[in-house]
Amino acid sequence: MNTYVLIHGAWLGGWCWSKLTPLLKQAGHRIVTFDLPAHGEDSSPVSSASLQSYTDQVAQMLEQQPEPVIIVAHSMGGVVASQVAERHPERIQTLVYLSAYLLRESESLSQIAGSDREAKLGTYFVVNEPQGTLGIREEGLKEALFADCPDEDVSRAKIKYRDEPLAPLVTPVSVSTQRFGRVPRVYIQTLQDRVVSPAAQKQMYTATPCQRVFSLETGHLPFFAAPDKLAAHLLSLSQE
Repeated sequence: MNTYVLIHGAWLGGWCWSKLTPLLKQAGHRIVTFDLPAHGEDSSPVSSASLQSYTDQVAQMLEQQPEPVIIVAHSMGGVVASQVAERHPERIQTLVYLSAYLLRESESLSQIAGSDREAKLGTYFVVNEPQGTLGIREEGLKEALFADCPDEDVSRAKIKYRDEPLAPLVTPVSVSTQRFGRVPRVYIQTLQDRVVSPAAQKQMYTATPCQRVFSLETGHLPFFAAPDKLAAHLLSLSQE
């Protein structure tokens, strides 16, 4: 049995894993899901959301686990996973980047996303500087973020939706080869992605090589579009 710690991405919460977690549990594994600060049902104010607070929360969860875990980080969650690995490499068995931002030292998510010319989501952004948030116009949820997802998931997302705290998106990561670099990495690329383009994903996992790269013919949210196929890739890691 392995423990999978699932870190959600931007504009989402722990609820996004609802189709994936039963598949991993049926295989006998333990699953840890949660809301990052100011996401999902978490009541923290946006002003408290930072890469530091995200990292602190996940690090605290790792300290509660009896053995090293497999971290599965989606999209923005990849930044958090890398920072957690820098702090606690000994508590992580494998880092899995799921259509996620795999950044190098001193890079920020906004820096990489801003240079991704093939991504489509940015045309729907709404920046609220006084609130410190980044929103998505409603039509963008379906056209870009949930492009190939069932309508039921789009409807649920509209109910659960919250604007994204800006500060963590512009904060550079601090990672080293001695700590973060010693944790085995896997990348799962999404080949129909309109949020983090396939080209951007390849650029990241080429610049920071991973031991294995899996591919899914989905958009940005395979845990909605193809949970069975995603689960198969994740479960293959527990058999190695």
